[in-house]
Amino acid sequence: MKTIYAWLVVNGFIDSEKFRQIFAWLVEAAKKQGCLLEVKANTQLLPELVIGQKDVLQGCRLPQFVLFWDKDIRLARLLEKMGMRLFNCADSIEACDDKARTYLELSGVGIRMPKTVIAPKTFCMEGYPNLDFLQQVEQKLGYPMVVKECYGSFGQQVWLAHDKDALLECLRVIKNRPFLFQEYIAPSRGQDIRIQMVGQRAVAAMRRSNPHDFRANITNGGSMQAYEPDAAQLRMAQQAMQALRLDFAGVDILFGEGGEPVLCEVNSNAHFVNIYQCTGVNVAEEIVRYCLEKISGSSKE
Repeated sequence: MKTIYAWLVVNGFIDSEKFRQIFAWLVEAAKKQGCLLEVKANTQLLPELVIGQKDVLQGCRLPQFVLFWDKDIRLARLLEKMGMRLFNCADSIEACDDKARTYLELSGVGIRMPKTVIAPKTFCMEGYPNLDFLQQVEQKLGYPMVVKECYGSFGQQVWLAHDKDALLECLRVIKNRPFLFQEYIAPSRGQDIRIQMVGQRAVAAMRRSNPHDFRANITNGGSMQAYEPDAAQLRMAQQAMQALRLDFAGVDILFGEGGEPVLCEVNSNAHFVNIYQCTGVNVAEEIVRYCLEKISGSSKE
């Protein structure tokens, strides 16, 4: 049987043990399943975009599919334009990377989310000299309210503003970067669930808790325990996957009044070391198996 050749595209400017571990697990999972998964940094892939010409990556053996573990959307679109099959696709990664875009994509499809107000765009040299719009935000959401930068990871760009002074401080820190305001889901303070989805299957899930912070992220000091999603939570995760056209993702769900699920975020490149330590499920193996099944099905069509 011929070995499948694929790329694992990563960011060439990020070098940490946590990322290296994820990449190593994916490469090993591919090897076990008869796939040669070669790590390629985005800094190595600098294609000249020539319409109608495929051989524009000098000296590169082209892959049968690409596991795109980065947020370099422009590169993702270039590779797709060259005819490569990406997991996840560029549109899905972009929709998850921008929290405002995620909210817009999932609005109107029957998924309960916190009430959200997207901050008006401003420019680098302008900032927010006029803050009259905050009065509308306060009327719609009240205090406390959550403030999130549109781009961020591990809960690091998320704040809880208890009053106007705290809100103004958030804006001072954020400056001109895109962000949004959200309703605070009080019953879920310091706790949420992460469902690791591959296709429409929940392959692993954990409940995260932090008694000292409104954010439940493990990076912020939270703890974790294995969790079995109920039917409503699983249905929400599946709806989000379908609406965002994702192949795999980590879906974060809050607890609303009476335990009603409330979608928090969707992570297209969710780290899975913690969920492995919590559940014993190696998500890397599930992701690679899914990709191989998909390209095998495509080749038979």
